[in-house]
Amino acid sequence: MAASHALGDCLREWRKRRRVSQLEFALQADVSQRHLSCIESGRATPSREMVLRLAERLEVPLRERNVMLAAAGYAPVYAERPLDDPALRPAREAIELVLKGHEPYPALAIDRHWQLVAANAAVATLIAGASPALLAPPVNVLRLSLHPQGLAPRIANLGPWRAHLLERLRQQIAATGDPVLAALRDELEALPGPAAPAAALAAAQAFGGIAVPLQLDTAAGRLSLLSTTTVFGTPRDITLAELALEAFYPADEASAALLRRLHAPGLPQGG
Repeated sequence: MAASHALGDCLREWRKRRRVSQLEFALQADVSQRHLSCIESGRATPSREMVLRLAERLEVPLRERNVMLAAAGYAPVYAERPLDDPALRPAREAIELVLKGHEPYPALAIDRHWQLVAANAAVATLIAGASPALLAPPVNVLRLSLHPQGLAPRIANLGPWRAHLLERLRQQIAATGDPVLAALRDELEALPGPAAPAAALAAAQAFGGIAVPLQLDTAAGRLSLLSTTTVFGTPRDITLAELALEAFYPADEASAALLRRLHAPGLPQGG
């Protein structure tokens, strides 16, 4: 019963994190509210399949689904292997192919704590001039972006960009409850940086309100970049589930031409 009660606490925490009532969640999971109440209070021990079903409905991260299974007395079902594990070779090759194929534009892969996993050659333009201490592994790309010894002094729109990154981080914390990310948020918020006035944030409306551009000054000129995030669709491995690819695209033709000139001198300037 102790294990069941621990599961109930975990389940209730995730339900509240998703801001759904017990009745709403029971309807979503197609179980009776009474049975769900018994699970949350520790008066009922659900089957392994029921634990996985409830976790899936709550969109619990794979790592935490293993925690829920263990709390209910079951063995974990999701493996966590390093990216260099032979079993993950196809995924690793796919990541390298995507990063390389995105050149001459920058692209990188990060883990759940925003630590750099891999990057293509064009990323060198973004991080040039950063403190070696910030580039020593493991490299945290958010810290690198917002630290005064990192990219921050070269970001022309630091206020809006900083607000954009911090909001993404807050959303991730709300979704995962990860204490490491919460500590990272506190660290980044304590770094010196300008506020993002309404006028500066309104500039993002030039892109339909769907993105905040990164305006970065480099030795070769200013780059204006938009970023997109790609994740694996239905991973069964924790490492892959927590991996994200950040790809940057030029927000204007001048930035596109500059990146082509820097990283693909053999390409025609218009292609």
